[in-house]
Amino acid sequence: MARMKFPRRYVIVLLTFICTNVCYVERVGFSIAYTVAADGINVNQANKGLILSMFYYGYVLSQIPGGWAAQRLGGRRVLLLSFVLWSLICGLIPLDPNRVVILVLSRLFVGVAQGFIFPAIHTVLAQWVPPQERSRSVSLTTSGMYLGAAGGMLFFPSLVKHMGPQSVFFVEAVLGVAWSVIWLKFSSEPPRTDLPKVSMPKVASREKIEKIKAQSGGVVAPRTVKIPWRRIIFSLPVWAIVVNNFTFHYALYVIMNWLPTYFELALKLSLQDMGSSKMLPYFNMFIFSNIGGVVADHLITKRILSVTKTRKLLNTIGFVAAAVALMALPSFGTPSGTVICSSVSLGFLALGRAGFAVNHMDVAPKFAGIVMGVSNTAGTLAGIVGVGLTGNILEAAKASNMDLTSSETWKTVFFVPGYLCIFSSAIFLIFSTGEKIFE
Repeated sequence: MARMKFPRRYVIVLLTFICTNVCYVERVGFSIAYTVAADGINVNQANKGLILSMFYYGYVLSQIPGGWAAQRLGGRRVLLLSFVLWSLICGLIPLDPNRVVILVLSRLFVGVAQGFIFPAIHTVLAQWVPPQERSRSVSLTTSGMYLGAAGGMLFFPSLVKHMGPQSVFFVEAVLGVAWSVIWLKFSSEPPRTDLPKVSMPKVASREKIEKIKAQSGGVVAPRTVKIPWRRIIFSLPVWAIVVNNFTFHYALYVIMNWLPTYFELALKLSLQDMGSSKMLPYFNMFIFSNIGGVVADHLITKRILSVTKTRKLLNTIGFVAAAVALMALPSFGTPSGTVICSSVSLGFLALGRAGFAVNHMDVAPKFAGIVMGVSNTAGTLAGIVGVGLTGNILEAAKASNMDLTSSETWKTVFFVPGYLCIFSSAIFLIFSTGEKIFE
């Protein structure tokens, strides 16, 4: 790596991109493998929702501790330990829908382990990436989630068909261990000499130089700094991020976990029969996420818009367009219409991440991992609420003698995240800021 011509921070961004990619390969993989295994023994929708949501119960428990651990121990160590833990669980646990207790505990602990990952990533990126590169760096890193989901949707249905659901766990464990080895070898703590040069006037004192470097995002607060918990919890701009994180993940997790069931019940089409079209919604997220990052950095660096206006613009466009597509989805009732609507909704949600998801680093660059932990706690609660609630909605519809094979029955499932998108975009417009509010 030392012989490479590009700065080390680019290596770090690339490795975190691969990290999020592997994480979402695991999440999509479990959803596909468990759905096939559960359908094979006629597990009802409510119980499926319970198992699918157990990951998020564990995930929510470790978000804020993950931010604290990354702040105190360093994001590099936390990422490595969390990856090793969940990889070992995937490699050792059998995927048997009849062994409910083992499945519940394993998904709970995988969730706990992965809950440390995103707060740690934001801590690492806040250390390595200067302000003028944050939008595209965070967008590239998080777009790995969607490329991983796309790859999982494309590859795993065939793997399950030919080698069985358990094979998915083996592949996930191998990928997790492989990334851990690469991260251990090529990552490092951020040296100050790797920072990009910052245009600055000549100053007399070293303290002033260090202050300017700190403002450029290159120097991290000492790990012993006191965390302003009270100000973070009661900050309206932080709550704007939190609300939008909740909505983003509500929509994403409902589609990720229940769209396969929608295809099979309402559209009479299995994932194995869909070919490459099943990966389009997630591949679209990968494309739109990076477009949003590049556009945001362009608007900011060229001073076309302020940081605040840039975040609000992209967030609003993303969430409003996603709302329209989500509410239109059940009206089509065809595989092609469903793929198009889900692709548009997830794509524009990913575009919106150039608004709320980068905003942690704008408002609190020294505490990005902490704010991300608080924000992602809400996002994880969305997984618990959205995935579990959807299962109960479908069971209630079934109990009311409604036909689950009709797309009309699924309207509530997709309208709820649609309305949440509109509400969240309004909250972000009113309360968000791109200015630093935590020193």
